[in-house]
Formats: sequence, C-alpha cells, structure tokens
Amino acid sequence: MALILSGFVFSQANYAHNAAFAQPVEFREYIDNFDGYSFMYPYNWIRVRGAGADIFFRDPFVLDENVMVEISSPSSSYYKSVQDLGSPEEAGKKVLKQYLTEFMSTRLGVRRESSILTTSSKVASDGKLYYVVEVNIKSYANNNELAVMPENRVARLEWDRRYLSVLGVENNQLYELRLQTPEKSFLEEESDIRRVMDSFRVNKIAA
Repeated sequence: MALILSGFVFSQANYAHNAAFAQPVEFREYIDNFDGYSFMYPYNWIRVRGAGADIFFRDPFVLDENVMVEISSPSSSYYKSVQDLGSPEEAGKKVLKQYLTEFMSTRLGVRRESSILTTSSKVASDGKLYYVVEVNIKSYANNNELAVMPENRVARLEWDRRYLSVLGVENNQLYELRLQTPEKSFLEEESDIRRVMDSFRVNKIAA
C-alpha cells in the first residue's frame, strides 16, 4: 500500500529564504472537509498540483522541503485505530520501508543509508491517538559509476533529509501527514516544522 506505509554562491533566492525565516513564521490552516483532515502550514508555501498526494505544499525557495497528506483508499482499507498498524515502533519500520521503496533507484552506484530516529504516540487535543515517526535517509552516488577501478568510483553525498510522519485514523481510513526537509534546514526550523506536525487532525466526515 502506497500510504504505508516529496545557483549562485549567494543567490537572491537564498537571501530571501534566510530573510523570511529571520522573521516569525506566519501560518495558515488548510481544512479539507470532504476528506476529513486539517493542518497548519507556512504562509508562503505554495500548493503543487499533480504531485500524487491528496494535498501537497512546498517551500518556494527550498524545493525539497514540503508537506503532503496521503489517505488510504476507502474501498480497500478498514481501519478502526492507528493501533491497527501495531506499536509505534512497528509503524516506524513500515513507514521507513515505504520511503525506501519510493526512493529506490535504478542508477548505477547509488546507495541509501537510513535510520529510524524516533517513534512515539500521542493523544492530541481532539482526544484521538496519533503515531509520530521520524527517519533520516541519506543518498550517496559515485562520481564515476562507469569506472572500472574501485578507486575511481568515489561516493559523494547527494542529499541528507529528515522525513517526519504523523499517522491517524478516522472514517475507517489511515491518514498520513508527511513532512520532508533537508537535515540542515530541520536544525534551523525545527520549531516551525513541529508546529505543522502538531496541528494535524483527522476529522469525521459528515454523512
């Protein structure tokens, strides 16, 4: 199941991004009454259509920083509780496995390193149980994947990202809020990222 489980040395864009985070970040709320969920996201993030998720927003400056929501199919899933996934630790393994499947590469010389950083459960202000999973994935690629001699194939770090998932169940469906951010950005913006995570709610759909 897809759910279980997105220049210059000193460019104007980088300056704008740094300046934006130097100021208090404003948030807006996204509410989907039709599918039954809501969350907060940074005011300047833009919506991307056709990304394959139910909803997808990304940072306009840091293009690999984004948030999305995925929902299990109502016709092929029947969840009563997030505990149907097992313990938070078991859910974390499933989430990481799904991420690695999505990032599987057919390129020669590509290697992924991954680890589960934390798994936890919480009861939010709506009284519902949620699981929270954080993983780190690094991607390495050889600088010359066609080289015959191993010493000529030097692995370099392509990207180093943190993936954060909040899982909840309502309407017999599994909902997953997924945040992706470069590890270096996470260190700078952790409080804002956690505000997005903490805001995620699943809601009963009116009959």
